[in-house]
This record gives sequence, structure tokens and C-alpha cells, in this order.
Amino acid sequence: MYHVAVAFDVQPDRHEDFIAACHADARDSAVDEPFTQRFELVKDENDPNRFYLDEVYDDAAAFDKHMAGPHFAKFFERIGDIAEGPTWLIRGTRVVDPTAS
Repeated sequence: MYHVAVAFDVQPDRHEDFIAACHADARDSAVDEPFTQRFELVKDENDPNRFYLDEVYDDAAAFDKHMAGPHFAKFFERIGDIAEGPTWLIRGTRVVDPTAS
């Protein structure tokens, strides 16, 4: 599994617009991208204007497909003037314990 986590700083009066754009991207990706395993929006508990996207894909190639797809482009069109980011926090492959069942 390939994990991605990014942060966005959103203008205080545009939270609802940002949230709507994230939820639309998540819904559309879930429908059209079977290689997208998880797409979650998280609001920071200390900074009211910071949001995180926590995403999981089958592999790095699947994330590349997501970035090349129409939902990714539409998301950035929607948030372009309301949020700063993304700031990359995590981008990598899960390390699995081979002895775990």
C-alpha cells in the first residue's frame, strides 16, 4: 500500500468550500479509481485553518494515475484561490510485519 498525507492551510471564510471540494474528490475517486483505497479529510485540532488529506493507494503507480486523472485537476481548480498547499507530510510505502497474521 502507498500512503500519502498532505496539509493545506485554508482561508478562514472558505472552510466549507474546501471541505466540499475534498469530499467531491473523495467520492469521485472512490467511484472511478478502484486503486484508491482510502481518502480521508482531517481537521487539525490546534490550527482551525489547517486540514490534512490522508490517502492510501494500491501502489505508487496508482497514486500517479490519480494525479493524472480528472478528479485531481478539478480539485486543484476548486481550491486554487482558497488554500495554500499541499505541504507533503508522508509519501511512501507501508512497511508490513511479515510475521503478523
